[in-house]
Amino acid sequence: MLVIFIWSTGAEFFKWGGVSLISKLRSRAVQQPSLGDSACCPQVQNSSDLELHSQLKEFIPEQQKRLKKLKSEHGKVQLGNITVDMVVGGMRGMTGLLCETSLLDPEEGIRFRGLSIPECQKLLPAAKPGGEPLPEGILWLLLTGKVPSKEQVDLLSKELRNRATIPDHVYQTINALPVNAHPMTQFATGVMALQVQSEFQKAYDQKVIQKSKYWEPTFEDSLNLIAQIPAVAAYVYRRMYKNGQVIPMDDSLDYAGNFAHMLGFDSPDMLELMRLYVTIHSDHEGGNVSAHIGHIVASSLSDPYLSFAAALNGLAGPLHGLANQEVLLWIKSLVEECGENITKENLEDYVWKTLIGGKLIPGFGHGVLRKTDPRYTCLREFALKHLPDDPLFKLVSDLYEVVPPILLELGKVKNPWPNVEAHSGVLLNHYGLTEARYYPVLFGVSRAIGICSQLIWDRALGLPIERPKSVTMEWLQNYCKKPA
Repeated sequence: MLVIFIWSTGAEFFKWGGVSLISKLRSRAVQQPSLGDSACCPQVQNSSDLELHSQLKEFIPEQQKRLKKLKSEHGKVQLGNITVDMVVGGMRGMTGLLCETSLLDPEEGIRFRGLSIPECQKLLPAAKPGGEPLPEGILWLLLTGKVPSKEQVDLLSKELRNRATIPDHVYQTINALPVNAHPMTQFATGVMALQVQSEFQKAYDQKVIQKSKYWEPTFEDSLNLIAQIPAVAAYVYRRMYKNGQVIPMDDSLDYAGNFAHMLGFDSPDMLELMRLYVTIHSDHEGGNVSAHIGHIVASSLSDPYLSFAAALNGLAGPLHGLANQEVLLWIKSLVEECGENITKENLEDYVWKTLIGGKLIPGFGHGVLRKTDPRYTCLREFALKHLPDDPLFKLVSDLYEVVPPILLELGKVKNPWPNVEAHSGVLLNHYGLTEARYYPVLFGVSRAIGICSQLIWDRALGLPIERPKSVTMEWLQNYCKKPA
């Protein structure tokens, strides 16, 4: 039996060979009439239509027909065999979800609507020439399958700013918690408090909308949620670490630039880092904990606020969004024990000490990837450009050389290479965001773009409630005793 859902992602870092190669990609994309015919590369947006909602109204019917045709023609095709290891191992490796926004390949990495991270850096609009991609661009790409123009991204950025007003009761709800409550607890509480404005819940309760149109109030909720959570997240940060001194939004800044500003960081390089960080963390197909939780809760027709709050609770776990916090704390404990002039021999000893103590090396390995995470490589390139002499960056670089051979020597690790968490905390620390407990909130703000994009498409495609079959150990034992 195969359990089917819906999502997509993947990429490996490499350098593009100048404008000519971009032109080839551009021409290749334009030759493709629609993602309904091919899922390779998204079109480069040439439309004069600047409004995101109307783009989706045009695109969704095509994809609805595509899915209907896929089910009618190939619905009985088997995708693989389910093993006992998959059943008892958390469904690891089981092809059972449909996700249109991104696809993660074990060897290549993440692709957003067919584009690798380096391609997104080249093709998506930036705040300045040669700069990092704007998250508004990745949102447009995930929703429409097309690379937006700078004009479209600027208009979307303005729309998100217009939607970003936070009701007073949200702050009052957060203030009811102890100031030292975990940042993710405060953040998720703020998201739950936003839920009272849900357009989807209102439309559903009033019975004024058909199932085929569920995606429209979901779209409104999702854009409102994406627009509002940077201010909520920044409020949590300022409340916990800056004596509650809140910084208002700057109408001249883009989405990620404004987030950094409201946190209290206005260095141009920090704004660029936040643009890159939010973009590359935005989506990671549908099987990771937060995306899967968001999808399964939404499949019951819970609205995006309830679904995303549930996703945040999954993201708060040490094996998911808390990982970048754990990496920085581990590196700082290494420095405290070994001093500042750390040799590779010191690193090897500390790595072995960690492993012998029954602990994992945070930031290394991945549930799906079998090579270095392209998001790690992307952040490493940023560090080489902006902070090559940072001591912690140099330490991370040395760990890249030291840790994988040791993990390979153990013989039990499928992927000894670093993931994105191995690098992100060091960059944030360099620019002054040193509070590691807060890092999962940054991840949550980023992931809202992908999760909400997935929820809109879940509604647009009319995906059913998720209900995989579970069995007992006795059932498995009896099944395995049956003759072949």
